[in-house]
Amino acid sequence: MGLLAGLLLFHGRLVGRCAGVVADEVRRLLGEVAVVGLVLDRGTTVGVVARTSSAAVACPDCGQLSERVHAYHQRRLADLPVGGRPVVVQLQLRVRRLVCAALSCPRRTFREQVPALTQRWARRTRQLTALVADLAVVAAGRAGTAVLSRVGARVSRSTVLRVLMATPLPDVAVPTVLSVDDFALRRGRRYATLLIDAVTHRRVDVLPDRKAETLAAWLREHPGVQVVCRDGSASYAEAIRAGAPQAVQVSDRWHLWANLAKAVEKTVIAHSGCWRDGPIRPDQPLDERTRERHRAVHALLDQGHGLLECARRLGWH
Repeated sequence: MGLLAGLLLFHGRLVGRCAGVVADEVRRLLGEVAVVGLVLDRGTTVGVVARTSSAAVACPDCGQLSERVHAYHQRRLADLPVGGRPVVVQLQLRVRRLVCAALSCPRRTFREQVPALTQRWARRTRQLTALVADLAVVAAGRAGTAVLSRVGARVSRSTVLRVLMATPLPDVAVPTVLSVDDFALRRGRRYATLLIDAVTHRRVDVLPDRKAETLAAWLREHPGVQVVCRDGSASYAEAIRAGAPQAVQVSDRWHLWANLAKAVEKTVIAHSGCWRDGPIRPDQPLDERTRERHRAVHALLDQGHGLLECARRLGWH
């Protein structure tokens, strides 16, 4: 359950004394930053009306404390659902816009924030955003939206994808065996470099291009690579020598087999003339019939008939 609405236990209609319980818990969690004034049961949704306290707030630029109010604003936030019903926190926090008391500060007014509850410009609480992010990693887009709607969180598929793209990537340990290969973002025009842990087969990083300088810089910033699997690119070979000279360069499995197949093919072609020196194969029962059909087809073709006409005249159609 959410930061505010998760404190409520629903049995029938909400009553006014629930607001006092919520206010005490919010005061404990937010440190006297927000005060709950009213809890509303709207049937399919639950509303929590709150306001910020009158404490002084520091200017984000100069740090000067200010209590002088310039204006009030309302924020509407979605919180985690309670009992399968969406929760809307109406911050009649009257989120205050305060006047900076420092005359030298270029920022004349600023709006107070509630970092324990949400972040700047957000329309959801941190708890709901964390739930969307965790689900987006597993099932993004329409699938994530469908799951969230079943638990009472109304979020569009575009929002799920935005939250997923804004989620910071977890720190990954530098692998001892690194696989390097390129892939096309736009074939023939733009390429990138994919770095894979050759032991766990998990993605390590994606570089914006396939230049030697980019890969060499990454290897310098991430020491510890002992073996690098790569294709036959001379650019990657140069980058590995420059960024990780101690690493052993090996060919990956696919290119190893591909190069072996090409070498065998070249050898077979170079010695193809030797096959004609072997014993002559005796005629088989079907050889003469095949030669007769070949002569008949070419005789009709020389008369100007097409292949379909040849098949019709020879009774093959």
